[in-house]
Amino acid sequence: MKINVSAPTPVVSVKPVVLPAPGRGEDLQVRVSAPTIGSELPIIVFSHGYGWSLDGYSPLADFWAAHGFVVIQPTHLDSRTLNLPPDDPRTPRIWRFRVEDMKRILDQLDRIEASVPGLNGRLDRSRIGAAGHSWGGQTVSMLLGARVLDAHGEPGEDMSDSRIKAGVLLATTGKGGADLSPFAAEHFPFMNPSFADMSTPTLVVAGDHDQSQLSTRGPDWFTDPYFLSSGSKSLLTLFGAEHSLGGIPGYSVAETTDESPERVALIQQLTLAYLRNALDLDDSSWPAARAALENSAIPLGRIESK
Repeated sequence: MKINVSAPTPVVSVKPVVLPAPGRGEDLQVRVSAPTIGSELPIIVFSHGYGWSLDGYSPLADFWAAHGFVVIQPTHLDSRTLNLPPDDPRTPRIWRFRVEDMKRILDQLDRIEASVPGLNGRLDRSRIGAAGHSWGGQTVSMLLGARVLDAHGEPGEDMSDSRIKAGVLLATTGKGGADLSPFAAEHFPFMNPSFADMSTPTLVVAGDHDQSQLSTRGPDWFTDPYFLSSGSKSLLTLFGAEHSLGGIPGYSVAETTDESPERVALIQQLTLAYLRNALDLDDSSWPAARAALENSAIPLGRIESK
């Protein structure tokens, strides 16, 4: 299968860029990756999965940056690099701190821009996408309009951010309640989302072999953000993919159980095409990428839209 993408350009990556974060207990550290050429560069803010950090997900961050995006990756408080003890008073609220981390990045784009040599004046702040994997997907879903339901099934605070124009949710957990395993229900009560108000255009990516110990359901659990949300959405179902979706957290990491360079390449190319389309950078790459997948002799997945 051949999806046409532009030639990659050199990338500069700077870390850590430190953002003041009063009330968080730790300043927010981010990595910024940007192409060395070009102006009016669109932005992707990326939320990592549980335990990861700004150093993860280089297969995605490097690719996006080499193809014209400025990619900003925070280290959330659950990162193994920070090693918060379970009894830390912030632990029950880490899911909220994660959303606030992403908003803080958007609030401090001036500082970020000034911290990267050669980046000043090159950001297009009208074209911002957000992407996340696993717990990072839930974080991003809330920026797109999802809400956490309380014990009575009532939706909590709206934490969406209108600055974000499009989203990519990678292996993002589905609805809670009876669909959670007893362990998840006890330890992660915030894993009880309502996607009803998640109306921002979004690409949901799910593996059809992603069997989570957090849910009583099968891999279809990860398609809930698509089926239970409103507005313009697309769903990429990857055949044979497990939770790491072929290896997006890193080029060689122990937790990847389904290593597949071909699958990672497909995700790179399709997410790039989707975001370029959803952020009005071009209107041809996404239809062309979809057609290439559909016409492949041995397709690695399928796409549906609503």
